Amino acid sequence: MTPMSSSPHPFGGHEARHGVLLQIAYDGTGFSGWASQRDTRTVEDVVRGAIRALDPKAEGPRGTSRTDAGVHAEGQMAAFDTSLVLPARGWVLALNQHLPDDVAVRRARSVPVAFQPRFVSRGKRYAYHLLFDKVRDPRLRDRAWRIGYEMDLDLLAREARSLVGTHDFRAFRAAGDPREDTVRTITDVRLERLGGREAKLVVEGTAFLYNMVRIVTGTLVDVGRGRLPEGTIARAIDGRERKLAGQTAPPQGLVLEHTSLELPPEGTGEPWPP
Repeated sequence: MTPMSSSPHPFGGHEARHGVLLQIAYDGTGFSGWASQRDTRTVEDVVRGAIRALDPKAEGPRGTSRTDAGVHAEGQMAAFDTSLVLPARGWVLALNQHLPDDVAVRRARSVPVAFQPRFVSRGKRYAYHLLFDKVRDPRLRDRAWRIGYEMDLDLLAREARSLVGTHDFRAFRAAGDPREDTVRTITDVRLERLGGREAKLVVEGTAFLYNMVRIVTGTLVDVGRGRLPEGTIARAIDGRERKLAGQTAPPQGLVLEHTSLELPPEGTGEPWPP
């Protein structure tokens, strides 16, 4: 093992490569999404820069969700490989020193080298925040979709029940999604009324297609406002055509709240914070 004094960071040394798993939160307003792109600011690139400030030879990060531009996250999971040895607490504190104010590592733990969190994802929970107000609220401009027309929220909640189960969601994906397998399982959809003018639509499932949650939300809002008839969700699932569903909701109200992973029993350490 290399002596401690040779480490580029005062809290660790070097040894054989190992993996680190991060839970990352970010405000997506100033980003062109998670995935790295040329000549634009992305969360993946910012996190990679922080990791390589500590270990220039680190590989990763490998994320679980390719969130769109403007979409936020509380539970993005990403792994990277490094030979720098730090405790989980050390990774959280050291990486956050190199991250801008709109990104933070919320938790870290050790995992086996080359760990791919995307392939062991067992479910994700998204929340879409809705603001019912005829006048815009500057405080929520990047955190909620403002809806200025009358809504039947009971109808919206009733319509949402058609989403639960295993279905072909081909009608609820963007044109840029090339995947042939469009069958997904939605385990729960619920409308949580937050009091006053706000609510959030919570959607949980095993996996999602490109823009799926935004199209689902837009369709439910179209039904709730009377723009589309009740039963639209079921008809779009059966018809499997994008034109049968509603609008695509804007990205600003969407948050990736949680990602559930099946962690390997060997080589996985305790998280910090616990």
